[in-house]
Amino acid sequence: MASSTPAAAPCADVAVVILNWNGRAFLRQFLPSVLAFSDGATVFLADNASTDDSVAAVEQEFPAVRIIRNAGNLGFCEGYNQALAQVGAEFRYYVLLNSDVEVTAGWLRPQRELLEGNPRIAACQPKIRQYSTVATGRRQFEYAGAAGGYLDQLGYPFCRGRLFDTLETDHGQYDDPRPIAWATGACMLVRTEAWHALGGLEPVFFAHMEEIDLCWRLQNAGWQVWYHGGCTVFHVGGGTLHKSNPRKTYLNFHNGLALVYKNTHSAELAWVLPTRLLLDWVAAVRLFLQNHRADYRAIVKAHADFFFRRSYWRQRRREQPTKLRSAERAGVYQGSLVWAYFGRGQRKFTDLPANKLT
Repeated sequence: MASSTPAAAPCADVAVVILNWNGRAFLRQFLPSVLAFSDGATVFLADNASTDDSVAAVEQEFPAVRIIRNAGNLGFCEGYNQALAQVGAEFRYYVLLNSDVEVTAGWLRPQRELLEGNPRIAACQPKIRQYSTVATGRRQFEYAGAAGGYLDQLGYPFCRGRLFDTLETDHGQYDDPRPIAWATGACMLVRTEAWHALGGLEPVFFAHMEEIDLCWRLQNAGWQVWYHGGCTVFHVGGGTLHKSNPRKTYLNFHNGLALVYKNTHSAELAWVLPTRLLLDWVAAVRLFLQNHRADYRAIVKAHADFFFRRSYWRQRRREQPTKLRSAERAGVYQGSLVWAYFGRGQRKFTDLPANKLT
């Protein structure tokens, strides 16, 4: 006799958590796709004390969405840390999803199945394309994630499909699932067990590079991070801090130094950190000479704050008993991306020598 018990939804053990601050327009635009295509996952809105009516609008228009109210505008990192603490361990997986992301049919289940099939995979991202590139058939990769995140030996991030500001068009060249260095925080599936074991995101970062730090710590702890090219989402990007904003410059340089200091193997840190400091000052002088004084001051402040917090960063570094060498981590280019891009003119991921990619 056939069982009358209904089958569980494919992603019933997944919590999709969207962090919000005054994002009513994005929520109204993109929540319908999340609710329609998430295969039974529970959708949460974690609100960072918005001053618009975005929470009221979601409660009225999307009653299936569960609301979490944070006490203030805690930023991306602590906003998610506190929200996921409230979501708890009821769910096997979390998804960190930006409010400006349009998901598509089949975006979630293949990623979950990938993690189900390999218990050492802690996090995964789908293919990320730009939302607004209608003229190119919406096939251009998006800056924040593209086809999976990589690092060079100095800790500079890039992606398959994006080197610095050069974005490629997706022709299916990066459809293969593979281990990577980091998965984008714009759309990251993460194993609940791993998230809580590592304590979530670095709170001092506030925002920017926090997902790179998390994924680097995951690899140091023995986990893997993957990209799944069989799933696609579209990301608007730049909605919180535009790349021309000096605050973004500050976070980029401050968090970049902390990222390298916290996670790099001791034998490599001795030359990686001084080289990063030197290149930062080259960038600062260049901005000063180009009359971008606000960005110059942002870099000076970023360095000052990094060294002011040096005792904190030493403690965070000590909390990781194991730090892998760059050749032992997936998704690392064994060379300098700065030199490859500006010195050798290598503008695409496929231009980089395959034998230098781990």
